[in-house]
Amino acid sequence: MTGAATFFSIGLLVPALLYAAWGDWLRRDIPNKLNAAIALTAPLYWWAAGFSLWPEITIIFGLALALFALFTFAFAIGAMGGGDVKMIGALALWMTPMQLPVMLIVMAISGGLLTLIMLVHHRMSQNSEKPEIPYGIAISIGGLWVVMNGILTIGAVTN
Repeated sequence: MTGAATFFSIGLLVPALLYAAWGDWLRRDIPNKLNAAIALTAPLYWWAAGFSLWPEITIIFGLALALFALFTFAFAIGAMGGGDVKMIGALALWMTPMQLPVMLIVMAISGGLLTLIMLVHHRMSQNSEKPEIPYGIAISIGGLWVVMNGILTIGAVTN
């Protein structure tokens, strides 16, 4: 396992998050293929970072599954889009138990600010339709915060 492999895997994640944010802003849509790519490249990162199947990967997978289930409830009550829910679950596969709360806190703060800005703009434009918040932007900001602040493990485990 080398730091280069870890940087390569993270180098796949960063553009995916940027693309998701941009696409959600333009179309209010996060493609299923993009979410699948984020999820399916996580094992490359796990391998590069030297995570063990038990308990590290098992815990990461379990937390991602629990988070996906929690946000599925938000989708069921109409509080979140399906692409957002899938993106949170996929991105959670990249986060350890120490990183996940950081990502969720940054996501919540940026999502709250984004919602506030969108609501003010919506009111000022006197639009009568229900505003659609591109929450994929907030999810991406949370993931990018973790990546760019070096919180993701970069070659921390050596053999």
